[in-house]
Amino acid sequence: METELKLSLCASDVPALLAQPLLTTPAKVQRLLNTYFDTPALDLKQRRMAVRERLAGEQWLLTVKTAGQSNNGLSRRQEWEAPTTPGALDFAALVDDAELAATLMALRADLKPLFRTDFERHSWVVTHAGASIEVALDQGHITVPGTALSEGILELELELLSGPDAALHALAQALRETPSKVIALTPSDTSKAQRGMALWSQASRH
Repeated sequence: METELKLSLCASDVPALLAQPLLTTPAKVQRLLNTYFDTPALDLKQRRMAVRERLAGEQWLLTVKTAGQSNNGLSRRQEWEAPTTPGALDFAALVDDAELAATLMALRADLKPLFRTDFERHSWVVTHAGASIEVALDQGHITVPGTALSEGILELELELLSGPDAALHALAQALRETPSKVIALTPSDTSKAQRGMALWSQASRH
């Protein structure tokens, strides 16, 4: 179960955020290349699910995310992720929910890549308000292969590793107050997958 708080911010506020005392330890920096899949009939979208292949460094990962709930930027959903071979889409080995695994395996032959996200992630693990939280700053782009369509990614994700959910909003408030100014970190309920699907839909209308 993944519990995270997604926040949008302005590019002009990134330097102030990076000067925040809570983020003074060296960040882990990773480039993440992601391809999202669905069928021509958009079976996954109808189920409010996402299937993604990710290249993180030199490792390929297969991820499945279920619909879940998102309110005021705070989302809670089931997620499975494990190392994979590109194109294998072996859901039977990944997903421990037998019914869901069978559904995905039945759709596998029809799954096609729809859009990609390419971003650099700076991440820190912070202890705050009785919780351990991964703070991830993502900067990059969403693209639809074969088109010129592109949309920027600039967001902060706070993922709860352990502790109470309330700590996510408490940490967000603390991060807003930087030494130089108070910055706007606005809760967002729109995932990268939802934004990518909207961009793909725009491309498919042309």
